[in-house]
Amino acid sequence: MLGSPDAPDASHVPNGIGPTGGPLRPCVELTGVERHYRLGDEVVRALDGVDLSVRYGEHVAVVGISGSGKSTLLQILGCIESPTAGRYRLDGADVGELSESRLAEVRNRRIGFVFQSFHLLPRATATRNVELPLVYAGVAPRERRARALEALSEVGLSDRARHHPEQLSGGQRQRVAIARALVTDPALLLADEPTGNLDARTGAEVLDLFDSLRSPERALIMVTHDSALARRAQRLVALRGGRVAYDGDPAGCPEDLLHA
Repeated sequence: MLGSPDAPDASHVPNGIGPTGGPLRPCVELTGVERHYRLGDEVVRALDGVDLSVRYGEHVAVVGISGSGKSTLLQILGCIESPTAGRYRLDGADVGELSESRLAEVRNRRIGFVFQSFHLLPRATATRNVELPLVYAGVAPRERRARALEALSEVGLSDRARHHPEQLSGGQRQRVAIARALVTDPALLLADEPTGNLDARTGAEVLDLFDSLRSPERALIMVTHDSALARRAQRLVALRGGRVAYDGDPAGCPEDLLHA
């Protein structure tokens, strides 16, 4: 857990309810987050004052046209980049106050990443690919293999555990990538265009899998350019010009904010 040792472990509270009976606390809290880049004499405001709170159990889709700040937001949420200004709290801890070594630990153990292009090791089996985060975390071989097989079972690939990526379909490769993201039991699951390299039918199957993986023990934030997929989320956040232009029910989002 990232927060204070005296704080309740909200990532393991059943049914999304805290120990006092109130709603579960946020997994992610962004307050006035900005991210600026300098290009010559010009300052680009990729994010320009973003406030966002995502609670455990929520499935949030992030959309916006190219250059709206989606990728930058995902990088900050994944602790890959730091805000120029503002505060990011993950599981109650101020990320800006963590050391580099602690940030690396957070990325490995508390955040799961699912990428458009899978990022699987071609010469490793599905099991070995899923084990990798546990290798970096120092988990003993027997335990990490058991956890990898459990994660593969969770995504419906128990019978493909010994297969290499080239022996798997695109949808199966993405399922391996999802299992790898889940194997550390992260508080936050980040998906970057998870169906971008898949055909429509396979993409829908992967989204069905995401639906089945909803849990009060984690938050899921998915960046997508596909409006149909975005509308399947519980909540939709649309960015425009580095700011939140819409945050609410996917059905109520204006069409012009949905299309890349």
